[in-house]
Amino acid sequence: MVNRKLLNKKNKIIFVVGPTAVGKTEAAVRLAGKINAEIISCDSMQVYKGMDIITSKPTPILRKKIPHHLINIVPPAREYNVSRYRQEALEKIRGVLKKGKIPLFVGGTGLYMSILIDGIFKAGPQSKSIRKRIYKEAKRLGSEYLYGRLQQVDPEVAAKIHPHDTKRIIRALEVFESTGKPISELQRQRKGLGSEYEVKIFCLNIPRDKLYARIEKRIERMFKQGLLAEVKKLLKLKLSQTASCAIGIKELKGYIDGLYDLEEAKRLIKKNTRNYAKRQLTWFRKDKRIEWLEIGDKETPMQVAERIVEKLKN
Repeated sequence: MVNRKLLNKKNKIIFVVGPTAVGKTEAAVRLAGKINAEIISCDSMQVYKGMDIITSKPTPILRKKIPHHLINIVPPAREYNVSRYRQEALEKIRGVLKKGKIPLFVGGTGLYMSILIDGIFKAGPQSKSIRKRIYKEAKRLGSEYLYGRLQQVDPEVAAKIHPHDTKRIIRALEVFESTGKPISELQRQRKGLGSEYEVKIFCLNIPRDKLYARIEKRIERMFKQGLLAEVKKLLKLKLSQTASCAIGIKELKGYIDGLYDLEEAKRLIKKNTRNYAKRQLTWFRKDKRIEWLEIGDKETPMQVAERIVEKLKN
């Protein structure tokens, strides 16, 4: 019997994260049932309506078992960003806590997790003119030149950025030029959940070959569920830039446009999903606050949930 009084503290927030196809959804639903929690999605694609198969949303049956939030909240033609996510997630946290329940975040979008726990810094409105000028300099002089300039004005953040990561270099320089302050200084002023609540983060993981096998099976299942028909329907809309980044959109568009056959589209989806999983793991490994759970080959979602409950008791 779970000690609900111990777990159901008003200041506790739990994250269950991990790479795609690792088994977060099923384990989290069982965990939520054990600790009196409601699930808040931490997935940048599941916010979109009509993208059910392509984003592997929790099934209606699972969503009926446990209340889920921030799923199916915007049409795919509309842009959605981290700032709006943070605002809406904070509202959901307050609502869940008010019910005397635990907010349980589940997903694989590391950036969304980070801006919630660590906060988002106030850099003021973006300056299109400054950004446009810096982009022109990048094209003319190259990213390494801009990187050298960033090393001079903000060596702390430059040490965390690759010299060829043009987008982040430009953003850091834009912030410096528009505010007169290094982005690293503004980041230190952030205030997130970590300063107000007890935050626990669990990252599920399995051996790489097993993860890739799960990805293969999931994608085969997605095609049987009607992935192609869903993407054809989505392509009739004017998708937002964010929604169009969902893995499967561009790969199946290539097939629909006659550039290659369906098997090649399927191969590309599998390859790009594997690469995405690797990027997710790289992101989570950088966060030393995360407690890793290596999942056994035959371990059930209920067993995973029970392991997390035991860790929460400590």
